[in-house]
Amino acid sequence: MRLTSNLSFSRLSRSVSLVIIIVTVSFFVLQSFSAIIFGFDLLQSLGAKINPLILRGQIWRFITPVFLHGSFLHIAFNMYALYSIGPGLERKYDHVSFLILYLVSGIFGNVISFLMTPAASLGASTAIFGLIAAQGVYIYKNRYLLGSAARPLLMNILFMVAINLFLGLNPGIDNWGHLGGLLGGFLYAWFAGPTYGTPTILFGNEVIVKEDKKIFIVLSVMIILAAALASLRFFFS
Repeated sequence: MRLTSNLSFSRLSRSVSLVIIIVTVSFFVLQSFSAIIFGFDLLQSLGAKINPLILRGQIWRFITPVFLHGSFLHIAFNMYALYSIGPGLERKYDHVSFLILYLVSGIFGNVISFLMTPAASLGASTAIFGLIAAQGVYIYKNRYLLGSAARPLLMNILFMVAINLFLGLNPGIDNWGHLGGLLGGFLYAWFAGPTYGTPTILFGNEVIVKEDKKIFIVLSVMIILAAALASLRFFFS
């Protein structure tokens, strides 16, 4: 019994996707309790993307919205999407690189939303759109290895993105955040995501993964880019 428990904990500790889900759900529970205790959502007021407060220097609001949600259906939909997409993609990346991908996508989503719309927003969908973009980049960069399966997989991702962006035209949904998340996930996956190669060896071909080891360089450049984009709103507000 103890061995099974230890194995389960070890498996959980190695899954960034599940840790993100647990952390996000925990934040939602705290949001719900704060609404009961204080009569308003304290965490949302402290962490949502609210442009005037960001302009006053509360720049943590570029990342904290990823862990906050406005309703049970909101978090249920996003966490189901993360559970469906995250573990498979995480196996293609290492845990650290996957976490960077998730957070960078969320930051880019909130930066673009900050630039393009005055509306307040929150939710993990910015980061999840980044994961979808990264999945598409992975398939495209390895299309020769995937063969005939690559095209329908890419078409399925494009269709999924198009449907979700169309649904995002409804009032109250931050499509600019979705587009920013797509951009962040695409850029990180293109320059730091894993690809496969088939080098010729003495007795045939061997499939190996070629991971870009410069993930922190890519991360640094993307943070600088996000800061430069956000600064446009500070300078011209």
